[in-house]
Amino acid sequence: MDAENVKSQMRKGMLEYCVLLLLHKESLYVSDILNRLKEAKLIVVEGTLYPLLTRLKNDGILAYEWQESTQGPPRKYYRLTDDGCKMLAQIETAWNEIANTVNHIKDGSGSVKFE
Repeated sequence: MDAENVKSQMRKGMLEYCVLLLLHKESLYVSDILNRLKEAKLIVVEGTLYPLLTRLKNDGILAYEWQESTQGPPRKYYRLTDDGCKMLAQIETAWNEIANTVNHIKDGSGSVKFE
């Protein structure tokens, strides 16, 4: 088993959740989303983010609006729809359940030392 592969799969699994969390706070342009993810140490490239945003938009989870930019052409700003807010609440519940399970197993099995 390769730890890097496991880490990669974990990142992929939480990317959608992290994007929804960011867009719950405010509408964002793609480069803003990428920068916020990078600040959180979740490095994502445009080639990964654009298909995710498109899928979420097609599923009615996200919407976008064009806003004029002082630095070039208009920009597409993404935001959560009402269905997106509902989905985020469901993912939040699932995340808490998973975190509680992992913490219970870690705490219940005694001291775990990671090297």
